[in-house]
Amino acid sequence: MSSKHLIFQNLKSNLKHYYLYVFALIFSVALYFAFVTLQYDPALDETKGSVKGAASIRAASILLVAIVGVFNLYANNIFVKRRSKEIGLLQLIGMTKNTIFRILSAENGMLYFGSLAVGTFIGFSVSKLILMILFKITGVNGIATLHFSMQALVQTLIVFTAIYLLIMLVNYIFIRRQSILSLFRFRSSTEDQVNRMTVAEAVMGAAGLALILLGYYVSSKLFGGAFVSTTELFSAMVFILASVIIGTYLFYKGSVLLLFQLARRSKNGYLTVREVLSLSSIMFRMKSNALLLTVITTVSALAIGLLSLSYISYYSAEKIAEQSVPAHFAFTQPDDAERFTESLKAKGLEHRTTQIDVLRAHVNISDIMESRVEGLLLDPAKLTIPVITDTAAGLGNLPADQVLFTGYNDLLQKFLPLKSTGTIELSIGQTPMQLSYLGLKKNYVLPRYFSDGGQPIAIVDSSVFERLRKELDPSIQKKSSLYIGVDLIHPEELEAANVLFHDMGFAKNRDYDSRLDISNTQKQNMGLIMFIVGFLGLAFLVTSGCILYFKQMEESEDEKPSYTILRKLGFTQSDLLGGIRAKQLFSFGIPLVVGLVHSYFAVQSGWFLFGTELWAPMAIVMALYTVLYSIFGFLSVLHYKKIIRESL
Repeated sequence: MSSKHLIFQNLKSNLKHYYLYVFALIFSVALYFAFVTLQYDPALDETKGSVKGAASIRAASILLVAIVGVFNLYANNIFVKRRSKEIGLLQLIGMTKNTIFRILSAENGMLYFGSLAVGTFIGFSVSKLILMILFKITGVNGIATLHFSMQALVQTLIVFTAIYLLIMLVNYIFIRRQSILSLFRFRSSTEDQVNRMTVAEAVMGAAGLALILLGYYVSSKLFGGAFVSTTELFSAMVFILASVIIGTYLFYKGSVLLLFQLARRSKNGYLTVREVLSLSSIMFRMKSNALLLTVITTVSALAIGLLSLSYISYYSAEKIAEQSVPAHFAFTQPDDAERFTESLKAKGLEHRTTQIDVLRAHVNISDIMESRVEGLLLDPAKLTIPVITDTAAGLGNLPADQVLFTGYNDLLQKFLPLKSTGTIELSIGQTPMQLSYLGLKKNYVLPRYFSDGGQPIAIVDSSVFERLRKELDPSIQKKSSLYIGVDLIHPEELEAANVLFHDMGFAKNRDYDSRLDISNTQKQNMGLIMFIVGFLGLAFLVTSGCILYFKQMEESEDEKPSYTILRKLGFTQSDLLGGIRAKQLFSFGIPLVVGLVHSYFAVQSGWFLFGTELWAPMAIVMALYTVLYSIFGFLSVLHYKKIIRESL
């Protein structure tokens, strides 16, 4: 048999094992080529394009190369180990190591560069679709065209050729270092098959659970006032990261073994076939793969967390815009507001206006502070906040000795939490006035022009407001003390009104605001981040899912003799598949659940820094990730079903 015939014969016989690897490789190439094509697309040109995102796409493509490179090296390592006996047999019949290396290189080359060609074509075909998705997410009214970039093609070929050469180098080192005897023993020595649990492993398992729970506890207290300086906050973040990652490694190294051992002992050692195939078969497999599972879990949690946070910002864009601009349009000069409303009338756009007089005063809120993070620029004893009347806020009449706060930013509320009652000092000239604090409302009645950094707005009685007007400090007042809000009666006409707002040049004035502009800007910025994180997360999900599938495929081959014995004893395929399904539920479910819980506590500790909505966007991201991840578990069950069917 010639080497050429052997290459094609091996490729044909092993293709059934490589199909998911080929899919993942084609998917990775297509995604990378589409990303690089976007990078060179005129729509993302830094000076002319609709979306200023070429630099972000370039950074994402580098991370994508890292993900794809690690995946290919790991997958190749699994397949080479699977073929260790075959390599040993080829040496036994007289082939040199260099000849075997050339045969393997030719096989991999045909598979690899064939996938590269297909992936490049698919990437080019879907590049327009990806650009349309980007435009849709960012709200850009651009025209997506099918754009072929020779620069993108050359870059893709260089990157993936370099990955192929690195794979070949790893294969060459592997073949050169292994003796014939070690090749025949290699697969049996790669898995930890110890069947007894030691005291050290039990302690390790308990420590892993304790570290994870401790990290969760500290994360829940991160912005709750337990850490009162920026140094303490940073140290707490580092501790959480280290505690959770180390705890996750120990969890896979000992905790899973400990929990399953306790489950086994609760049955006094009497396990059904399904329990043997599920619990016993993965107890020690998971231990030997602890490092791999830790990496997969940590990066999964990172991907889910980042995507959740970016989607929280995107999902909260309209709510944030409402908080920044209570009306559809905000003005501070009566003449400009009148010009705009006259133009709205000329266009037949019905509207209503709101006018509020605004003053600024010194306030001391130290008495109503629950706790405070040190190192912040805001001093609760020397705040300068806007003041409006109770009538303007639509709250009726307040007593002259009482004050109500509204519009306090959620972020500041975390760092500078307020009590529900107490006393504040409102400065009138040189004499501070003592006012009883009645609490905080969520209403936002002034635009961001008046409320710097989300500070609260004080609502007082009209008599107090007039005293402030007579004795106020001119040095702390804004250029204008009048807020004029313009709302469209029919929201569907907002787009037309916003075009008019821009055509009249009001958008260039920093003192004026359009709620729609703020919402669109937020969506465009966070939409681009969400787009990049989403595709990188998808790439990692596919590659990590494939890696877990390859591990299950390898284990199924090792366990095939056991299935043969069980089938001969009279157990049916359905009997064995019940245990296999439970095993896949553990093998894929444990890393998924741990990653989801990690991401939940990470997002929960600081989601308010990114938006106003938590549960809906986080639940959507987690549900989507779970569904996509479960596909690989389903494919693994199908592979086991085939192995069981062929065991007799």
